[in-house]
Amino acid sequence: MFTGIIESAAKVVQLKKENTNLHLSLNCELTPELKIDQSVAHNGVCLTVVSISGNEYTVTAIEETLNKTNIGNLKEGDIVNIERAMKMNARLDGHIVQGHVDQTAICTQVINNDGSWIFSFEYDSKLNNVTIEKGSICINGVSLTVVDSKEHSFSVAIIPYTYEHTGFKTLNKGDKVNLEFDVIGKYVKRLMNL
Repeated sequence: MFTGIIESAAKVVQLKKENTNLHLSLNCELTPELKIDQSVAHNGVCLTVVSISGNEYTVTAIEETLNKTNIGNLKEGDIVNIERAMKMNARLDGHIVQGHVDQTAICTQVINNDGSWIFSFEYDSKLNNVTIEKGSICINGVSLTVVDSKEHSFSVAIIPYTYEHTGFKTLNKGDKVNLEFDVIGKYVKRLMNL
């Protein structure tokens, strides 16, 4: 369980294919605090730490993960949003995030609002996910509030702190992002469709 509040950024230092799996080695200031078998969200994707060496650690993405997320699009040198699992005795600063990506979306517009940024995204509505204005959405692991919601698109407003301390500063029009829709909203939608 995660909150969508990014703790750090990690840099991809090595990508290694093995059969249908992809091993990702990352350099991160949090590495000394990680343990093997620990769950860590990478751009919102829950992956297990399988090895640690100095300031680098390795996780493995299987074919299912590569097919449903943007993890397979990463290149050496890319920056990844990192969050460790939530502590049960801590404040829930973001919203409930499982680290299970529902689908991907494409960034369709980035507007600099002279002090904040508006990012717009389009996603495949056939997968039956929805957003609502002022509802929660998790984009590449970042807990955000929906500003404008349409049937298959939405936008979010990014404050300077979030822009500087997450991968949003390198996100451009046409880039693919991971989406995790609000878990409570998913349950309500499912119940309404019964």
